[in-house]
Amino acid sequence: MSEEATCFDPQGRRVVCLGLAAFDYLWQVVELPEGTSAKVRAHDFLTRGGGMAATAAVAVARLGGEAAFWGRAGQDREGEEMKAELATERVDVDAFRLFACGRSSISGVFVDPAGERHIANFRGEALPVEADWLPLADLKRAGALLADPRWPEGAEAAFRSARDKGVPTVLDADVADREVFERLLPLTDHAIFSEPALAAFAGRNEADALAAVARHGCRIAAVTKGSAGVSFLEAGNFSHLPAFDLEVVDTTGAGDVFHGAYALAIAAGLSIHCAMGFAAAAAALKCTQPGGRQGIPTFDETMHFWSSNQ
Repeated sequence: MSEEATCFDPQGRRVVCLGLAAFDYLWQVVELPEGTSAKVRAHDFLTRGGGMAATAAVAVARLGGEAAFWGRAGQDREGEEMKAELATERVDVDAFRLFACGRSSISGVFVDPAGERHIANFRGEALPVEADWLPLADLKRAGALLADPRWPEGAEAAFRSARDKGVPTVLDADVADREVFERLLPLTDHAIFSEPALAAFAGRNEADALAAVARHGCRIAAVTKGSAGVSFLEAGNFSHLPAFDLEVVDTTGAGDVFHGAYALAIAAGLSIHCAMGFAAAAAALKCTQPGGRQGIPTFDETMHFWSSNQ
């Protein structure tokens, strides 16, 4: 491990995470459903808060940083439980607004013994898109801003404000409409795509696709590929980090943890290569536990695993 990595201190590093909070119903099944009217047996059942940006905020807090979640949900049972769970995880939820007129996002997740999953997501209903209530002045205290594409109006407003304040912006680029990416990428410093999202947006040739993302003005264009590791483009130079070798129980939330850990590393001033390594280690450890958040590691656990697997 490099001297830079050994000096990494997450204390006092604030990351604002903006976007989706979803309530997850998870079934641990013997096998994933196939075919018409398939029935499968579940050997465990969990209910947990989820969502890309919300889980990333939990990762930041577990890893020793200061996390804030900015987002929307309904003032319903799921919304109340999500907000309470985030607060229990030491995430600042002052800008997590619950709307009486809305319905919260809910996901049904089936996970097989190999950690693969099927997800059905209801993205919520009647949640106002206006972002004029966000406390954008508070971004001056942040070391990084992470947003997912599920609330583009909020992400755009926050990214513009972060640019004005010199705060690095990180986009969790999961599958979304092209218009959303065209809107957000010019305001993004670090664009980290999932493999399906990158292929849908810029094609299946990885090098060409990352170059196309970089042409929007992104400093870093990257793609996470699960067991195939992560590839990224920095200043025209292509790099790849292989995945860590360990026993996978559940990949739910791994990408969210990667993004949260990466944003925390960027907030602390780590180089891109070190930030990618730290994020990959945190995401790998998460996969050793069921659920999207249960396995999120601490900072010490992540550093020990990372240093032991160089």
